[in-house]
Amino acid sequence: MNIIYLSRYSIWIGLVSSFLFLSGSCTTQKTDHHTTGVIARKGMVVSAHPEASHIGIEILKKGGNAVDAACAVQFALAVSYPVAGNIGGGGFMVIRFADGSTASIDYREKAPAKAYKDMYLNEDGKVLTKLSTRGHLAVGVPGTVDGMITAHKKYGKLSFAEIIQPSIDLAWKGFSLTEKQAARFNYYRKSFTKYNSLPVAFVKGDKWKPGDTLKQPELARTLELIRDFGRNGFYSGITAANIVEQMEKGQGFITLEDLENYHSVWRIPVEGTYHNYKIISMGPPSSGGIALIQLLTMVEPFPVDDWGWHDVRTIHLMTEAEKRVYADRTKFLGDPDFYPVPADGLLKTEYNLLRMDDFNEDKATPSGQITHGKPAPAESEETTH
Repeated sequence: MNIIYLSRYSIWIGLVSSFLFLSGSCTTQKTDHHTTGVIARKGMVVSAHPEASHIGIEILKKGGNAVDAACAVQFALAVSYPVAGNIGGGGFMVIRFADGSTASIDYREKAPAKAYKDMYLNEDGKVLTKLSTRGHLAVGVPGTVDGMITAHKKYGKLSFAEIIQPSIDLAWKGFSLTEKQAARFNYYRKSFTKYNSLPVAFVKGDKWKPGDTLKQPELARTLELIRDFGRNGFYSGITAANIVEQMEKGQGFITLEDLENYHSVWRIPVEGTYHNYKIISMGPPSSGGIALIQLLTMVEPFPVDDWGWHDVRTIHLMTEAEKRVYADRTKFLGDPDFYPVPADGLLKTEYNLLRMDDFNEDKATPSGQITHGKPAPAESEETTH
């Protein structure tokens, strides 16, 4: 059984809602008030929207593997969960194969070539927050489309047209908005209008209501171009021209060259252990994998199981560990294409236990007094090392 996890978009696909299962019984474990786990015999898809989960299950039923299903779900979320699952962003994919081998792909957004260090500062050196969160300067060169095409090309079983077509159909026919989606579209109505020079599907004449149908013909046509021309249907041609035209209208930085030069990167996942569990996660430029393993290593010697969930001792321990990990994160974790991240040093058990040497079980340490540690630096890989 293969397992795939796509960071940022809450997709778990097993074989390789919103809980959807491949044929076969499943088991749900329950406590007094909470469902704690679901087990399925043949396959499972979990995502942020039922429409996307349904599409993933159908791909598995057609004989697709986990990579096929993961890519299909990603495109489906671009339609059904635009707040996060869109093709204008990026992410990470971590894969664990049936034989225990692993792989990961980094398809995060990249800064355009024109980006510079102080682009979000005013003349006095103060941060202009909205520039980095709203409008044309807030976006990077999108990586999702290239990431899905790259992953599918290497590991997919079905044709690319088969895995993207369900999302095209969903964009054409539409789907019913949830209460939260309707409220979110209404809340951001002014921003949609302000930052787009053309009408967008998320704005209509009156307010959205739960149950309204959202159709996205422009997105459907964009997905059709990707289906027919692969990455050239997005990173060049009419779609790329439209992106650059909009960038120029809003004084953004992304150019045709930025789009054409974008390529996702295969990276080695980070691994660690916690008691009897093996942890496989995304390495840099994601900080989450290293931070997670650091946190687990730091708290492993303590009897948190005896203390219990939300016990004051557990909360205090976790908080103190998080302070130390985030101090390291701020100092050491960046893009390995531009910075020599000391990943091995940060993951060493001895280093993380040493970071907790000044932990006081009876007293909180002010965050301002906690600085980064001194992990062993990255070592050269040539000659006799």
